[in-house]
Amino acid sequence: MIEDGHWDADGHPTLSVALHQLNQYFDGKRKRFHLPLDFSGATKFQRGIYERLTEIPYGRIVSYGDIADEIGVAGAARAVGQAVGANPLPIVVPCHRVVRSDGRLGGYSGGLRNKVALLAIEGVGVDGYQSRSRVHPELLQLPL
Repeated sequence: MIEDGHWDADGHPTLSVALHQLNQYFDGKRKRFHLPLDFSGATKFQRGIYERLTEIPYGRIVSYGDIADEIGVAGAARAVGQAVGANPLPIVVPCHRVVRSDGRLGGYSGGLRNKVALLAIEGVGVDGYQSRSRVHPELLQLPL
C-alpha cells in the first residue's frame, strides 16, 4: 500500500522484507537478495534468463551474448536483451549487471543514469551515461 508517497509494508511480510533488503542494498550492506520470486507471468525463456541473472555476482558484469551462449542459445544476444528488458523485478533480479559484449553499457529499462548508479553502488565504474560508455572492470567470463 502506498500512502503519502511512501510504502506501508505493515501487514505485508514479503513486502516488508523486500523493502528492508532493498534499503540494505542501497546502503551497501547487501549483495544478494533472498526473496520468494514469482515469474509465472514470464515465458519459459524469460524465466531461465531471470534465474540466470540472480547468479551474477555483486559488482561483476556479464554480456547478453555470454548469457545466450551459456544457456545454449548461441547468437541470441538480442533475445536475451529483450528478456532482460522485460525483467519485472529490476535490482532484485540484477539486470543492471548485463552489458554489451564489447564491454559497453548497453540499455536499461529504468534509464541509463539509474543503471550507472546501481553499478556504482557495486563498485563498477562507467565512463558516462550513454549506451556506448565503457564499463570497468572488464567482463566476467562465463560460466561462473
